[in-house]
Amino acid sequence: MHSRELGLVLTQQILGVEDLHYGLWDPDLELKLGNLDKAQQRYTDFLISALPPPQPGPVRVLDIGCGTGHVLDQLLQRGYYADGLVPSASLAKLVRKHQGKHPGKQSRLFECRFEDFPVDENAHKYDVALFSESFQYISMEASFALLQKILKPGGHLVVCDFFKTAHHGDGGPGDGSFGGGHPMAEFYRKIKTTPFELVRDEDITARVSPNLQLVNDLLLNTIKPVGLTLDKYLSNNYPKLTWIAKKLLRKKLDKVNYKYFAGNRSKETFERYKTYHLLVCQLKG
Repeated sequence: MHSRELGLVLTQQILGVEDLHYGLWDPDLELKLGNLDKAQQRYTDFLISALPPPQPGPVRVLDIGCGTGHVLDQLLQRGYYADGLVPSASLAKLVRKHQGKHPGKQSRLFECRFEDFPVDENAHKYDVALFSESFQYISMEASFALLQKILKPGGHLVVCDFFKTAHHGDGGPGDGSFGGGHPMAEFYRKIKTTPFELVRDEDITARVSPNLQLVNDLLLNTIKPVGLTLDKYLSNNYPKLTWIAKKLLRKKLDKVNYKYFAGNRSKETFERYKTYHLLVCQLKG
């Protein structure tokens, strides 16, 4: 299992959530773990509102990196014809459960990487290609090349994801504690070299960043104390084995501690090194 897949599966299991994306937090919604499902539903509603409406004509969507299939399920509920793509076998099982609720929609699931998507049999098939926090995992060169082949002329690319800011790599507090994301400036340069026109660009960083406060609180106040307790138990009962393990894994343990347990995964650090955008691009006909 790839570390990215492990992170998604653990998030789904530990928090018991269907959505694997961030939530949208506005002033009227109290920032607490109990409201996470409401914040995530706001994100889903916001995301789907950026798509062309499914009436009067049918709109076919490819949800690329569809996670557990929660957004795919809601697309099907709201009248879209939607297929999903996910490379994870564990997540694919959850996606198929959602698809099973809509037997009349003939929703397909492609269990592969986007780079391996069967383009020839799906050429110019889709009205919308949707990336919800999955655009960052695929090279932009590969993405744009494939998207031109599978979207209809005039079709839309919808991306809701975070990107690296110009501060990335500046060596400041917390630099490198958040992985992922293409450089924002690189996206803007790249889109100008493609037949896509950027028709909407909405910065929602401030509505997303409160998620990191929740994550940081969970890491520091729950997971870290559990880890320290386990470390104390192992050190007291298996001192030699624990010392050897720490010696061999020192670099990895230091990296994990910096990223997750040094207080670096904060709202402020996220806002410095990441910018979260809803991007809608149209393929010129």
